[in-house]
Amino acid sequence: MARGRPREHQPDVLLDHARALWVEHGATGVTMRALSARAGAANGVIYNAFGSRDNLLARVWVREAVAFLRYQRDLVEAAVRADGPQEGIAVAALSLATYARTNPEASRLLLAVDATDLLTGNVGPDERNEVERLRLELGELITRLAEQLWQRTDRRAVALVRICVVDLPAKLLLSADRLDSTLAHHALREAVRGITSAAPPA
Repeated sequence: MARGRPREHQPDVLLDHARALWVEHGATGVTMRALSARAGAANGVIYNAFGSRDNLLARVWVREAVAFLRYQRDLVEAAVRADGPQEGIAVAALSLATYARTNPEASRLLLAVDATDLLTGNVGPDERNEVERLRLELGELITRLAEQLWQRTDRRAVALVRICVVDLPAKLLLSADRLDSTLAHHALREAVRGITSAAPPA
């Protein structure tokens, strides 16, 4: 009987180790050699699985973003139905903080990484398409919230919601390691409510 792939060689296990390296040491700490040492898998196994370091980084981000965006979308849709689009934006802003209760490493990685940076290296077409698709998915959510709140999808309206959903959480929650701070969560929620209380100038 043919033996299956050793567990430590399975792509999801390798991605778990790569995510941990990224959170602990930043993107520069995620090398094929470091992953090989951490996972106990030969360099050749890792290159066969991912092709390049840039593909590895993209695959880590894509896996975490897929799971998080599904979680965020479900939370936001429920909040909009129950309390309206302004609350939906506040929930979207706080969603990485609530996600961190069960997925702390993924939340820290997603807060710290700008997806556009992943596309500057030697990324394969499949990985590039996945990163772009997920960026578009987040953009569609932001645009939909702007339309629901102000009946506008112009550049300024969308940019203001993006500030609430993307920029403010990164500044308030990550820069001083406040991902689990209830005070930071309160500040973020109230800041978003204040910002979205009036439509941006046309």
